[in-house]
Order: sequence, then structure tokens, then C-alpha cells
Amino acid sequence: MDTNIIMDMNDTSVFVDEDKLETAASVLRALAHPLRLKIIDFIDQNKVINVNKIYNTLGLEQSITSQHLRILRLANLVSTTREGKQIFYRVHYDNVQNVVNSIKGFLD
Repeated sequence: MDTNIIMDMNDTSVFVDEDKLETAASVLRALAHPLRLKIIDFIDQNKVINVNKIYNTLGLEQSITSQHLRILRLANLVSTTREGKQIFYRVHYDNVQNVVNSIKGFLD
């Protein structure tokens, strides 16, 4: 359901699309966790990496790694490909760059 809010701030109307706001909040929450940033950095360094290599190299439990990767996938910050039983991850650079640009624009 697409719900919108119009706020009046000092005689200036601000239109807020709640669905887009929730999506943005999810992406920012995904990026706000130090371990997820570490995982993204590791994937970036390797370009494409098997999930087993992620948790073994970073010394993480498989279940914890899977939970964090799920959050990153739902935020569309990483993408996956499957080859047989193996799942490979790569950074979704366009989406990460969009987040960075939006934050920079907000801070300017």
C-alpha cells in the first residue's frame, strides 16, 4: 500500500512517500552494521566470492553470515548466483553508489 505524507514545515510542503522512505531506511540499516560492512568489503576485494569462503575467511559462524547476507540481499546491496550447491556473492555496485550519492546529496 502506497501511503504518502505531506508535511508543512515553515510554509514549505514536503512530500514523503512512506514506501520509499521504508526502503531507504532498510538500506541504511543494512549498511549501518559493522559486520555487514566488513562482509561487503570482503566481497568487493574478491569481486565474486563463495559464501563458504566468506564465513571461513572472516571467522564467522555460517548461520550468522547467512543472516547478514540475507539482509544485504533484501536491501539489494549484493546479488547472488548459484552454481550447483555453491552460492556466489558480488556487490551490487550501482545500488551502493546510489546510496552513497544520496547521502552525499543530503549532507551537501
